[in-house]
Amino acid sequence: MSELDKRLTPARPDLAAETLIGVVDAPRYVAGEERIIFDGSADLRRAPVPDAPLDTEALHGEIFTVYDQDEEGWSWGQLKRDGYVGFMPSKTLTHDIVTPTHRVHVLRSFLFGGPSIKLPPMATLSMGSRLTIIGTKDQFAITHRGHYVIADHLKPVDVLESDFVSVAERFIGIPYFWGGKTSIGLDCSGLVQVSLDAVGIAVPRDTDMQEKAVGERLPLEAELKRGDLIFWKGHVGIMRDSHELLHASGHQMLVVSEPLAEAVQRIEAKGAGPMTSIRRIKL
Repeated sequence: MSELDKRLTPARPDLAAETLIGVVDAPRYVAGEERIIFDGSADLRRAPVPDAPLDTEALHGEIFTVYDQDEEGWSWGQLKRDGYVGFMPSKTLTHDIVTPTHRVHVLRSFLFGGPSIKLPPMATLSMGSRLTIIGTKDQFAITHRGHYVIADHLKPVDVLESDFVSVAERFIGIPYFWGGKTSIGLDCSGLVQVSLDAVGIAVPRDTDMQEKAVGERLPLEAELKRGDLIFWKGHVGIMRDSHELLHASGHQMLVVSEPLAEAVQRIEAKGAGPMTSIRRIKL
C-alpha cells in the first residue's frame, strides 16, 4: 500500500476517522460530525495555536467534519470540499447545516444582520462562498438564518462561470497570502482552486496535488493556449494566452499578469528550477 498523504488523512497517533479502520492503526476511531463554516472564512492550521502555519482557508458555507474538539477552542477534522485535514477555531463552526442554493460570484460581498447597507457587516464573503437563500427583500437576498446579502452578488449554485481564466483575472492586484483563498489574499494554488471551482471543477488544494490530478499533461515544448496550467516545483500559474502568465506571485506579492518568458527566467534564477509540467483542462 502506498504511503498515505498526511494532509488528506484524518489520522493522529491518538485517534483516526472511522473510515480508516483497516487502513491505519489507531487506539480509537471516531465517526466525526459535520459542521459548517459560518464566518466569512476560517483558518485551517497545522497545530491548535493561532500562530501555527496556515495550510488553507475554508469559505463561508463549507463543510468541515470534526473528529476531535479541545477545551482551548480548537476543532480537528477534515474539509469536505478538498479533503484537507487540520485544526480550525471551533467558534467559526455551526451545526446548522443546510443545502446551499447560491454562491458569491463577485470578489467579495458583505453579510448584514438586516436589510440595510448602513448596518455593520456581520461577515465578509469571498467569491465561492455558499449560502442558502429563502427569499428577497428590495436589493437583498435573505438567508435561511435571516441574514441579508446583496442579491446581485449571488448566482444559483448550478449557474456556473464559462471561463475560469476570466475568473482568475478578477483577482489581479489582490495580495499574495500563503495558504489564502479569499479576495483579501491568496496563494498560487488557491487562485487555481477558486477559479476552477467557479466553473464547477473541483481540484486539490496544493500545487503538487494539482499537478498530478488536474487536466492532461502536455509536452514542455507544446504550443500554449489560454487556460493551460504551468507548474514549477511549489508553484503554478494560468496562461491568459500563448505568452502571458497569470499567477499569485511570491516575488511581487500580488496576483499579476506577466510574460511567461520573464517568469520562467526569474523563477529559475531564484533557484526554484525550471518548469516541471504543462496541464491542459478540457472544459
